Amino acid sequence: MGEIAEANEPARPGRVRRAGRAIGAGLGRVWRWWRASEREVQPIRQALTITLIGSLAGTALLGWLALRLLPIDPAKPDSVRNALDGIKIVLALVAGVGGVVALVVAYRRQRGQERADAREQSKLFHERFAKAAEQLGHAEPTVKLAAVHALAALADDAVEMRQTCIDVLCAFLRMPYPPPPPEDAEGTDVEQARLAYAALREVRHTIIRLITAHLQADVPAAKSWQGHDFDFTGAVFDGGTFDAAQFSDSTVIFVHAQFSVGEVTFHGAQFSGGMISFGRAEFSGGMVSFGSARFSGGTVHFSEAGFSGGMVSFGGAEFSGGTVHFSEARFSGSRVSFGRADFSGGTVSFGSAQFSGGEVSFHAAKLSGSRVSFSITLFSGAEFSFRRALFSAGEVSFNNALFSGDEITFSGAQFSGGEVTFNGTQFYRGEITFQGARLSGSRVSFSSAHFIGGQVDLSAPGAWTVPPVGLPDRPPAGLLLPEAGPPAAAAT
Repeated sequence: MGEIAEANEPARPGRVRRAGRAIGAGLGRVWRWWRASEREVQPIRQALTITLIGSLAGTALLGWLALRLLPIDPAKPDSVRNALDGIKIVLALVAGVGGVVALVVAYRRQRGQERADAREQSKLFHERFAKAAEQLGHAEPTVKLAAVHALAALADDAVEMRQTCIDVLCAFLRMPYPPPPPEDAEGTDVEQARLAYAALREVRHTIIRLITAHLQADVPAAKSWQGHDFDFTGAVFDGGTFDAAQFSDSTVIFVHAQFSVGEVTFHGAQFSGGMISFGRAEFSGGMVSFGSARFSGGTVHFSEAGFSGGMVSFGGAEFSGGTVHFSEARFSGSRVSFGRADFSGGTVSFGSAQFSGGEVSFHAAKLSGSRVSFSITLFSGAEFSFRRALFSAGEVSFNNALFSGDEITFSGAQFSGGEVTFNGTQFYRGEITFQGARLSGSRVSFSSAHFIGGQVDLSAPGAWTVPPVGLPDRPPAGLLLPEAGPPAAAAT
């Protein structure tokens, strides 16, 4: 009887602590197994086996604890009732464990199915990519076109492969692109060559259309290619459109690209982030238009680009932020227009550029907040026009520029704010006229300018209420100033 009483006496604190440690160790092993299984999905049978074993062991442990920790004294009804309550609790825990097992099995099955589906989907995507890439190298143009559309569709479906598909499409545009046969050439072989050129041209233009379509604002976010990189290094463009494309937070490279024939347009395109580079691109023919484009952030480079033929237009473009570089660009034969462009923020730099031919126009442009620099620029033969331009704020600098044979006009321009400087500028040859210009608010400075030859005509401005500063006390022969007193128009 003594032994029975000792066995049924309330559990000592040491036993409770040891039981708690055992339960904690068991739960720790279950948790470590669960984390390991998350990293590497185990088969359902193995997971079920481990879970069942753990559940039975836990149930047995709980049953042993219930019988061990709850004293049973047949002479005391409360003792029996407590033991029965403990057994009920154990049975409830067993039922709960069974539910947990069912949940684990269902969860593991679902995870396994999802991963199997993902592997199958990835395999399918890679098969589609391999087939499209193979077709892109096919000799038949129709097969190439099918491959182009297949790659675009894959880029829409597989976000993780989107940049790869874009890279392949851009790589096709970078591949050698022979020019068309001469127009005066004749013969069967020449006709076949023309047909082959036209077919390849259609494939290339299709790629440009698809890229543009995925960069426009009305594309669903899931299928938009904005934010991805595009590499057109050295590509030949003989047509195509990037109209309304949004180049935001990405790198787009046109370095060494060639615009020699046809018409390429960027009408309404937005450059709002990232880096866009036309560095060392060649604009040697055809028409390239940035009409109504918006430059509102990031950096756009035309550094060291060559403008030697054709027409390049920035008419109506908005420069409201970021930086646009034309540094060291060469303008030797093209017609380049910034007519009615709006420079209301950011920086536009033509530093160290060379204008040695052709026409450059800022007709009716608004320079109201940007910093526009022509510092250390060479004007040696171009026709340069700021006719009716508005200088109302910001800074326009011709500091240390060299004028040696150009015709430059500021006729009808309005200088109503900001600063326009010709500090240190050298006037060798050519003619610069301010006929009809209204100098009524801007600070126009000719400090340290050198009037060596040519002609700078300030004799007939439309207004003279804020005369230029820095003019020599004794005007040299080539510097024409108004007669005594302001022009009559200044009084209006």
